[in-house]
Amino acid sequence: MAEEATTTTNSKKRLILLLLALIPVLLGGGAAWYFLSGDSSSADTASADIAKAAGKPEPAYYVILPHPFIFNVMGDTQQRLVQVKVQLMVRGDDNDTLARQHIPLVESTLLQSFGAASVEQLRSPSGRLELRQQALQSVQSALVKVSGNPVVEQVLFTGFVMQ
Repeated sequence: MAEEATTTTNSKKRLILLLLALIPVLLGGGAAWYFLSGDSSSADTASADIAKAAGKPEPAYYVILPHPFIFNVMGDTQQRLVQVKVQLMVRGDDNDTLARQHIPLVESTLLQSFGAASVEQLRSPSGRLELRQQALQSVQSALVKVSGNPVVEQVLFTGFVMQ
């Protein structure tokens, strides 16, 4: 009878020790779940704020100018006819709207830049790259005067023909 009493006492002690060990583990797990599972919308907002703070660029949009530019360039012996199709790369919805709003100003500025080009400049790939850079600077300066920011990130030639 004494043996039965000590076995039941030992099993009760083991049960109490097991419960005392499990309670902190369960409380810690519950607390971790409560704090980590929080509101998912606040997590989405926080990740968006982190992306903006990290300097992640806005999406690129391409503004297609409706008409190709056709102009004459004086060569050594004769005039050359040049046709250039242009697209503008902008970043963000606001810049896309501004670029589309000021297409006539952009076209006029590009036509002035293209008219100042020479045949030698247009023949070489490096000359065309230089012309693109000049056109970009001209367009950005014109748009800064109107809207207060450069708006356009790149001027792209999508078609180029010289006869």
